[in-house]
Amino acid sequence: MSRFRGMPLVRLGQGDFVRDIFPQDLDPNGESMTAASLMNQITKGRKPKPRRVMLYGTHGIGKSTFGAMAEHPIFIPTEDGLGDIECESFPLARSLGDVMAALETLYSGEHGYKTVVIDSLDWLERLIWNEVCEDEQVGSIEKIGYAKGYAFAIDKWRTVLGALDALRGDRGMTVIVIAHAKIEKFENPETVPYDRYSPRLHKLASALVQEWADEVFFATYKVLTVKVDEGFNKAKHNGVGTGERIIRTVERPAHVAKNRLNLPEELPLDYRVFAEHVAASRGESSTPASIPQTNQHTDAAPGEGAAAIN
Repeated sequence: MSRFRGMPLVRLGQGDFVRDIFPQDLDPNGESMTAASLMNQITKGRKPKPRRVMLYGTHGIGKSTFGAMAEHPIFIPTEDGLGDIECESFPLARSLGDVMAALETLYSGEHGYKTVVIDSLDWLERLIWNEVCEDEQVGSIEKIGYAKGYAFAIDKWRTVLGALDALRGDRGMTVIVIAHAKIEKFENPETVPYDRYSPRLHKLASALVQEWADEVFFATYKVLTVKVDEGFNKAKHNGVGTGERIIRTVERPAHVAKNRLNLPEELPLDYRVFAEHVAASRGESSTPASIPQTNQHTDAAPGEGAAAIN
């Protein structure tokens, strides 16, 4: 062990939030770690942490309202869409530096916020691309040869996610990141290709954020299927929109989704309902008292059926 003296056991975090963990950091007596003392540090049982939630969906369905229902939320807006929602937010971020400054403020400053909401990821991606273009001195990320620009962008994505992890781990904050939806062609090796909803991000960034998140929820309108008799022993099935807003929690051919809490496949688009399930998974009481019981503000557009993708 002596030849490793002065070297960290592990490096945690991303970008400006990197932390090196040394053996003496793990030993309560400040002495060098040994095999026996490491064995004494082993723990067991569940250790719940604040959730990392990615919510994406059709335009105007109520994604921002979902974030505003969380416990003591603070928004970091990258697009101008919070005007009709009662919430607290930083000024509109016009660069990646603005986003990182807001995250640093939450990390080092004194505040009572329990949830950080980035709204939205697809506009954050534009800020990331702008910084990549400035670094490479090009006018468009597409002008960086061999698609390297998107790989450069992933490094900046990791910095943002590392900062969010620092808020979650060191400040105990829940993280909600919001994105719009797109329809993509999915090449399933087991079937013919088909269309599905996914977050409106570049495929590399989308895969990274989905892997990082504890939950990936798809927000949509509930659609019922009605059988219509056309006569002559013929019938067809029509989709009828109910106007009910829901989130899908499990991946299906029509959409990307996941969760680590064994949630029902379908939940109302209401953070309070999700919070009840999180509390139940921890053996705690239901909705925390600090979460408002009503919220009249919504960014949802009127009308029924599927909203347009944009």
